[in-house]
Amino acid sequence: MNRYPVWKYAIIVIALWVGSLYTLPNFFGEAPAVQVSAGKPAVKVDASVQAKVEEALKAAGLTASALTLEQGSLKARFDSTESQIKAKDAIQRALVPDPNEASYVVALNLLSRSPQWLSALNAAPMYLGLDLRGGVHFMLQVDMPAALTKKAESLAGDIRTSMREKNLRHGGISRNGQAIEIRFRDTSTLEAAKRLIQDQFADLQTTEAAEGSDFKLSATLKPESGRRVQDQALKQNITTLHNRINELGVAEPVIQQQGLDRIVVQLPGVQDTAKAKDILGRTATLEIRMVDESSEARAAELSNGMVPFGTERYLERNGQAVVVKKQVILTGENLTDAQPGFDSQTQEAAVHLTLDAKGARIFRDITRDNVGKRMAILLFEKGKGEVVTAPVIRSEIGGGRVQISGRMTTVEANDVALLLRAGSLAAPMEIIEERTIGPSLGAENIAKGFNSVTWGFLAVAAFMCLYYMLFGVFSSVALAVNLLLLVAVLSMLQATLTLPGMAAMALVLGMAIDANVLINERVREELRNGVSPQAAIHAGYDRAWATILDSNVTTLIAGLALLAFGSGPVRGFAVVHCLGILTSMFSAVFFSRGLVNLWYGRQKKLKSVSIGTVWRAPGSALAKEE
Repeated sequence: MNRYPVWKYAIIVIALWVGSLYTLPNFFGEAPAVQVSAGKPAVKVDASVQAKVEEALKAAGLTASALTLEQGSLKARFDSTESQIKAKDAIQRALVPDPNEASYVVALNLLSRSPQWLSALNAAPMYLGLDLRGGVHFMLQVDMPAALTKKAESLAGDIRTSMREKNLRHGGISRNGQAIEIRFRDTSTLEAAKRLIQDQFADLQTTEAAEGSDFKLSATLKPESGRRVQDQALKQNITTLHNRINELGVAEPVIQQQGLDRIVVQLPGVQDTAKAKDILGRTATLEIRMVDESSEARAAELSNGMVPFGTERYLERNGQAVVVKKQVILTGENLTDAQPGFDSQTQEAAVHLTLDAKGARIFRDITRDNVGKRMAILLFEKGKGEVVTAPVIRSEIGGGRVQISGRMTTVEANDVALLLRAGSLAAPMEIIEERTIGPSLGAENIAKGFNSVTWGFLAVAAFMCLYYMLFGVFSSVALAVNLLLLVAVLSMLQATLTLPGMAAMALVLGMAIDANVLINERVREELRNGVSPQAAIHAGYDRAWATILDSNVTTLIAGLALLAFGSGPVRGFAVVHCLGILTSMFSAVFFSRGLVNLWYGRQKKLKSVSIGTVWRAPGSALAKEE
């Protein structure tokens, strides 16, 4: 009746083994380290970079306890913070002699001290959030009116070009805030312009009014189009911030939308607020120019000599010099999207660009007049330009869709698309809130959170053991297993543990023991009714299961609501809360019954169980079964 088959015990043993294995890395702590990553898409961190780092450390009299090259970055681990700082300076001097031409990013970091055999099994500790590890927190306000004004300015230029092509005369096109105003002298031209806007500019809605002897046509963005522009601006800004923050070497940055026009940026482990502000406020612009094909320009590329008048020299992504004309054909403002893909004919990696109406017309004319010549796409950041690519124009390109290809790998195509798409902010941002949390405060939070979980567990375990005797011991062991599995799952998911997450752990302990209380009381009730101990154990677990399932499902629904609609600390709490409910159902019911069955199940003539005092019904004798 109360015996588990072998396969159920096998599940318990496997769960305990896996839980212990993936919880173990959290006990080794973290070691100070220096991380070297690529500062440009064309730069790779490989064995040659590792050799340079080893030489720099040797010259500085430093020895790294571990030096690993993985996932495109090099990480050197040290025994003390003092060695870490000295090593960063030495590596910085060796790899980045000129700070203005930083090909590599050298950043301070913290790495797990887990042994190699654990790392080989992909067993890693949980990430620690900003409130536990320290770092900087920013709240950014996106200037949505500026994004709409920028869109209106672009549309005003497109309307002006379209009306010129259709030979529609007007008395002037001006922008009044986010409205585009066009003046006409007769109604027939006004109606023709109105039809043109309806056909070619679906995002605009028009209204007309008389102004003295003239007529005015006002075009404004439709409400749904305005919302779409704002959403795109917010998403592009978030993508841009992700791209920039990679330079800080932050292991687990948090960049997420909050509300309709705000972005939260949390950088755990970063203490240099000035550098973080510089990264967040950086601007980048995209330009398309023609490459100078003259013999003087070719000679200047090869010899690094004087460039012809009206041209400039820039470096390509592979380090090769390219001489381009100063005249700018298109800018990033004409680019609406950039996505990685493949060439339909050669199946090579490529980047597909989408231009707005104005950019498409200019690009069509330029490519028609310059077939066989090279066109350079440049990205400017902090006043310095870099040639992303310089392809040869094969034919006239119309329709506003442009393809960039030429011996690019899939990774390079993704990098180029990201640079082009997120090279600049779609709308200005302002830092409206800034907080710095020191590592000492983070360590204090960890200690307080750990103490709360530990004392909460000990208090619950003591009560259960005193009140339910041996069944209380079983419940306490099941509670410990629940905590073990919860930490293991969070580590396997590489979740970020925050202070609210530790609070959720303490709460889960109190909620998880509720299932064992229901089971124990159900067993007591059966014993009070005169049922034999074996039958009471069986009935107690079976009849309590429905109640346990109902209570946990309703609590899980509330947790999922927090997860779906919450943000920031609320989501951190909800993740631990929901996972804790799932692990508690396994430990409180399946695992604890396995312990009870192992202890009592093989006793055929069981006369009593150790579950504390069992009170009989009023009027009957009092019995205490140990």
